[in-house]
Amino acid sequence: MSRPRVFILTLLAMLAFAGNSLLCRVALKSTGIDAASFTSIRIISGAIALWLIVRLRRGPHDLSGSWPSALALFAYAAAFSFSYVSLSAATGALLLFGAVQATMIGVGLWRGERLRGRQMAGLACALGGLVGLLLPGLSAPPLLGSALMLVAGVAWGVYSLRGRGSGDPLRVTAGNFLRAVVFAAVLSGVTLSWASLDRSGVGYAMASGALASGVGYAVWYTALVGLKMTSAATVQLSVPVIAAVGGIVLLGEPVTLRLVIASAAILGGIALVIVDRQRAG
Repeated sequence: MSRPRVFILTLLAMLAFAGNSLLCRVALKSTGIDAASFTSIRIISGAIALWLIVRLRRGPHDLSGSWPSALALFAYAAAFSFSYVSLSAATGALLLFGAVQATMIGVGLWRGERLRGRQMAGLACALGGLVGLLLPGLSAPPLLGSALMLVAGVAWGVYSLRGRGSGDPLRVTAGNFLRAVVFAAVLSGVTLSWASLDRSGVGYAMASGALASGVGYAVWYTALVGLKMTSAATVQLSVPVIAAVGGIVLLGEPVTLRLVIASAAILGGIALVIVDRQRAG
C-alpha cells in the first residue's frame, strides 16, 4: 500500500473517531434525542453498516465475535452517550482516551509487564494530568459525566484487549455490533418512558453509528495494513486533539487553561509510554 494512501486512510479514520464525540455532543446538546435512544440507534446503524461492508468485500462473509465482547462494546457506547449529556467534546474525548490507555497499560502490568524509567515518568505525567483535570474547581468537568466517560474508556479498553488475536477484526467487530443490538434493545425498553426523538437527533445518531463507527472502523483496519505498531498507537493521540478543535470551531466550546495543561500532560505522558514500549519490544 502506498504511503499517500495510508496517510489518507489514517487521517479519515482519526476524523471519524473524533467525529463520534462531536456527533454525540451536538445531538445531546442541541436536539431532542435522549442518550439511551442515541446509543441504540448508533449501535443498530453501526451493525447494519458493518454487516454490509463485510458482505460486499472480498473474503469470508460470516461474522464472528462473542457475547462478552459485545457487552463491553455496549457498555462503552452507553456510558459514552450518557456522559456527553454534560461533558464538552474535548473533555470527553480526552477522558475516554486516557481511560482506554490506562486500562490497557494496567492490564499489561497485571500480566507481568514492567515499565522502564521513561515509561514510569510518562505514566505518572498522564495520571497527574488526569487528576488535575478532575480536581474540584470552577473549570472542572461535571463529576457524573466524567465518571461515566471513565467507565466508557475502561469498557473500550477491555473490548480492545479481548479483540487482540481474535481473527479478522472487521468480521469480529461486525459480529459484536450485531450482538450489542440485543443489549441496546433492553436499554431502550427500560428507558422507554423517557425516550425522546427528533429528526436531527436520529440523523446524528445514524451518522455516528454508520459513518463514524462502521465505516470508520473499516477504514482504520485497512490503514493498519500499512502502519507500523508504533505509528498505529501514537497516531491515535490525535483523536482528542481533533475533537477539541472540532468542539471549539463547530460547537463554540470554550478553551480553559486547565484543559490545555491536562491535555499536554495526559497525551504527552501516554505518548512516552507507548513509544518507549514499542522501541523496547
